[in-house]
Amino acid sequence: MGLDTGEILVTGATGKTGLRLVEELSDRGLPVHALVHDENKADRIASLGADVSVGDFFDLASLREALAGVKRAYFCYPPAEDLLEASVNFALVGREVGLEMLVNVSQLHAREGHPSVLTRQHWLAEQIFDWAIPGTAHLRCSFFSEVYLIVAGTSIASNGSFALAYGEGRHAPVTCRDVARVAAGLLQGPAFRGSHRYEVTGPATLSQAEVAAIFSRVLERPVAYVDVPGEAWSAAAEGMGMPPFLVEHLTLAAEDLRRGAFDRATDIVKQVGGSEPQSLEEFIAAHAPAFTGAQ
Repeated sequence: MGLDTGEILVTGATGKTGLRLVEELSDRGLPVHALVHDENKADRIASLGADVSVGDFFDLASLREALAGVKRAYFCYPPAEDLLEASVNFALVGREVGLEMLVNVSQLHAREGHPSVLTRQHWLAEQIFDWAIPGTAHLRCSFFSEVYLIVAGTSIASNGSFALAYGEGRHAPVTCRDVARVAAGLLQGPAFRGSHRYEVTGPATLSQAEVAAIFSRVLERPVAYVDVPGEAWSAAAEGMGMPPFLVEHLTLAAEDLRRGAFDRATDIVKQVGGSEPQSLEEFIAAHAPAFTGAQ
């Protein structure tokens, strides 16, 4: 067990990284207070050993209740149009109650003036948290490995191919579990002042041709990558019911990827999270039923 950090608040505790962070902190013997929006999911989180509050980022009273007595917290919000408002509310209450350390999930390509509203809001949220919380760590994450489950799982299972607008761009996909490990390492460690930015990636950068080869090898059947123009991918995504806001963001992120904005790999998962990052081979093997239609 590390330092006596007191109870750690995990927001988005039923989400892909939040749930894994609750598990990770509990496994490390650290006291966890989880904030959930859906009270129907509270029992599942409580079963992991966490205290649970039901609240809303847009209800300041519920945030004050969740943050009462808390000195360290994890902020993660889904890719939605109201990210910035949620961030401002959390920063205001965090500053009000004297929050000392915050781990905030951001994006590898977050920057001022980005054409994607979501990416631009992530950058603005970083600035707000830097102002409000004495010690803030921003996890600037690469594309998640789980993206392949969402945007390619069905097509790989049905016809052995996946279509994306990534061109020959490279990225180092990282799993949600590894992001949670980095967050846990920071929240368990000594307090710090000022802002810190960590580029959280998988172990190696890959082109989509290399990704297809990995799928083929692990699944033991041919899988092909089909490169499509951004406009065609956007139209297909909207046709499948993806919200326009998210379609726009993912299309612009793909343009960044094509230009090389994600072409880097770091050792942050091992250095801060304490373990080697999961490779794409290992991720695909662990989720093989989703890519073969066997689940």
